[in-house]
Amino acid sequence: MDQQVTSQLPPKPDNCLVWAILTTVCCGCMPFGVVAIVFAAQVDGKYAAGDYHGAVDSANKAKTWCWVSFGIGLVGWIAYAILQVVVFSAVQSNQYYY
Repeated sequence: MDQQVTSQLPPKPDNCLVWAILTTVCCGCMPFGVVAIVFAAQVDGKYAAGDYHGAVDSANKAKTWCWVSFGIGLVGWIAYAILQVVVFSAVQSNQYYY
């Protein structure tokens, strides 16, 4: 019976699990990346249970949280780079010669 229910459903939506893991590990914004991983992990279970709309909803939420994690991580890295340049130039300009 599960085979019959599964065959009537549209194709399984992409769960974005790889992207969720990569944004969590590489972008430096772990809280939002973990939320993306949780939603991505729900997709396969909901699809297997026959809840196609729930699987699509979880896939869309996972994708959204991946982008949020990536964006905040990118802003953080850019702010860190700018801060490094500002601090380095401030240190270089305040050198005293004895």
